[in-house]
Amino acid sequence: MTRGSISKLASPAPMATAMPAIYQEDDMAVRLMSAFDEVLAPAFTTLDNFTAYIDPAMTPDDFLDWLAGWVGLLLDETWPIERRRAFIALAAELYRARGTMAGLADQVRLFTAGEVEIVESGGSAWSTTADAAPPGSAEFSLVVRVKPPAKTKLDASRLEALVAAAKPAHVSHRVEVVARGGG
Repeated sequence: MTRGSISKLASPAPMATAMPAIYQEDDMAVRLMSAFDEVLAPAFTTLDNFTAYIDPAMTPDDFLDWLAGWVGLLLDETWPIERRRAFIALAAELYRARGTMAGLADQVRLFTAGEVEIVESGGSAWSTTADAAPPGSAEFSLVVRVKPPAKTKLDASRLEALVAAAKPAHVSHRVEVVARGGG
């Protein structure tokens, strides 16, 4: 879709109608104002259809990256358009679980279309034995293992950026891409 000056696009609000009546009778003034109408008509049309630009199902293809940036998502330009649209449409759902292990796994799964396993360093736990050592380690960390579909090439730097943005800031992480056996 091309945005910009569109030949013969009528303005929904011609500027000449806003002039005092005496100027509306002057042909030169009306023609001068119509030049502004031709330039402003695409802007009015865009504003009148703004809801279509922020709807992932309707936005023009070249606006998808802009819309993804608005909701803080990272798209892969190698994905088909419909997959990009679906990913953006899930943004609100993804943010409800942001910062949780399940939320991180969902985002990585959607990004890679692969199997995702997340291993944490520890968390809260209890023991029935008094004075038992707490589980895990004192340092907060996680390992994200991804097994992508066969013959799928992942952009490791984009996957790393996605994990870094979706996990809690105080948790260190490592991303491992695991090859499928026999495939």
